[in-house]
Amino acid sequence: MNKTIINTPKAPAPIGPYSQAVKAGGFLFLSGQIALVPETSELKVGNIAEEAKQVMENLRAVLEEAGFNFGNVIKTSIFLKEMSSFATVNEEYGKYFDKDFPARETIAVKTLPKDVNVEISMVAFG
Repeated sequence: MNKTIINTPKAPAPIGPYSQAVKAGGFLFLSGQIALVPETSELKVGNIAEEAKQVMENLRAVLEEAGFNFGNVIKTSIFLKEMSSFATVNEEYGKYFDKDFPARETIAVKTLPKDVNVEISMVAFG
């Protein structure tokens, strides 16, 4: 199988032994993104809506680096520190999709990297 590693400076650099995304067989597997600001590597925290927006912008940058967009996304996984954030994160997330929404699960977890409130990963096809 042929695979291509995708990395862009327009999204946060990986903080471990992984790639921002891997393209294989028409699929693009995006690693989970948190609200790190690419230019500063600082967390955007405080307001859950702003945090979710930064996560989605990070994902957009990786999608675009691979020649994809949100219309190519077929599956997402949302990880929340608190399920009470669901409505706010869902509202921000929804701004990035027009129609033919991807399959998705939303999971509340005990903790996330750097103690953030939300992490989102994606699978795209194109």
